[in-house]
Amino acid sequence: MYKPSKPYKQKIINEIRKTWNSPCLSIKFNTYPIFKSKISCLEVDHTDGIGTKGFYHWQRETFKAAAIDALAMNLNDLATVRAFPYKLSNHITVPVEDERILKIVQAIARECKKYKIAMVGGENSFHDNTDGLDISMTVSGFIKNPARNRFQVGDVLIGLRSNGLHSNGMTKVRQVFGKEYRKEFTVPTRIYLYDILKLTEKCDVHGMMHITGGAFTKLKDILYKADAVIEHPKKLQPQGIFKDIYKKIFSNKVMYSTFNCGIGFVLSVPEQEVSKVLSRVNNACVIGKVTHGNGEIYIRSAFNDEILKL
Repeated sequence: MYKPSKPYKQKIINEIRKTWNSPCLSIKFNTYPIFKSKISCLEVDHTDGIGTKGFYHWQRETFKAAAIDALAMNLNDLATVRAFPYKLSNHITVPVEDERILKIVQAIARECKKYKIAMVGGENSFHDNTDGLDISMTVSGFIKNPARNRFQVGDVLIGLRSNGLHSNGMTKVRQVFGKEYRKEFTVPTRIYLYDILKLTEKCDVHGMMHITGGAFTKLKDILYKADAVIEHPKKLQPQGIFKDIYKKIFSNKVMYSTFNCGIGFVLSVPEQEVSKVLSRVNNACVIGKVTHGNGEIYIRSAFNDEILKL
């Protein structure tokens, strides 16, 4: 039952305060967090959430993984514009108001402290017509060295391994598996941001894309008069969960436009930078090239060697 007195309010505020030791903000509390920035450069805001995956997180009470997922969906996208995250506001939706809302906020606060991200606002809502959790965040980042994000003809494509489903395609997962639960459904998304920020300080990277909603079709967003031609190397073969999904739907197009299929992030770099990049990033390898074209994606499927066009 909803409690308008908000019994966990003060405890939640106390958890949020634990994230306020920020190198980028000075923060005071006056009904709401009031803050002043210590930085002066270009900034960007990004908003995303965990979507259908929240159904599994709520059922299994995997709140730490849910917090990481919510952060990852924002931080990995911010990586594509080389942004350093420093504050966030979030909106948490759960079916009922009980101590689990406090556990969720605690999990988010602990992850934010790791990355020196200050929680400066938020709202909790209780929807008794839902059966899952949602965490939506708006994360702010500053950009020290802005650069155009675009794949260039002649570039080599490098893929970074995912650790499984991440947080996309979960609606299809529910359709395929029904009421069945597998541990892969709640494994948190790999966070690439901090590896990428270090990499771009040392290497020339032309284009970057986080493989999330829309999967490999997202590469079209940063292609200009060029095509991406992708092989699926053995080092980045799809994990077993993807192979099991493929056996149920038998569609390469659905797989590569819905799931990351083992590749969670893609870099486009000049050929002379390839060895330098590979030496600085774990679980990465060459997956293809950028050629002259009209913005198409060609992928040799890891499931049956078919070459598909997205």
